[in-house]
Amino acid sequence: MKEYRIAVVAGDGIGPEVMAECKKVLDAAASLDGSFRFAFTDFPWGCEYYLKTGQMMPADGIDILSKYDAILLGAVGYPGVPDNISLRDLLIRIRHDFDQYINLRPVKLLKGAQCPLRDVKEEEINMTFIRENTEGEYSGQGAWLYKGQPNEVVIQDSVFSRKGTERVIRYAYELARKEHKTLTSVSKANALNYSMVFWDSIFKEVGEEYPDVRTYSLLVDAASMFMVKDPSRF
Repeated sequence: MKEYRIAVVAGDGIGPEVMAECKKVLDAAASLDGSFRFAFTDFPWGCEYYLKTGQMMPADGIDILSKYDAILLGAVGYPGVPDNISLRDLLIRIRHDFDQYINLRPVKLLKGAQCPLRDVKEEEINMTFIRENTEGEYSGQGAWLYKGQPNEVVIQDSVFSRKGTERVIRYAYELARKEHKTLTSVSKANALNYSMVFWDSIFKEVGEEYPDVRTYSLLVDAASMFMVKDPSRF
């Protein structure tokens, strides 16, 4: 029987409670299948760990995690720890060091669940959000100049490489083709005149290889409106 070694970082707040139930669900799925099982190893990393040690995870945390088949990460955050530390020193560090460049968020309306959108039917909501996970605003690049002085300046850079942009867009095209869905690129090129104009051009360029995928390009303002007024278009 195949055994998958899972590193579990339950995190903070409701994290441990949710993670305990999550492990039960995974064990039940493995039991029903019968061909594999999970071996969980828990790590007490997170904000409570930070308050005790000054670190969200040990210096060799990435080396430790690299020995596992997957990482199961819970909620992270605590009022006593700045959000930039709790996010960047654990979650973002894991994303960057393992190059986890795809953020995949499927959205479906489950049978019997009420939707806050008026008169929306179950079959009308079946969207998958695909977001670049390591570049853009998550690159952590920038500078803080003249800190605490009257001429203080903060610069936050968004990084869009051709490799990073093309691979996430290609992933989206492949998924749209596989699932026979339309593909909508959501941009803010009217304001971000370098990064998102570049994104739009790569979306069009890669799209020439997928003539069978029906595409749309929307500004984020319009996309947000359509998610409420007409979710079935996605």
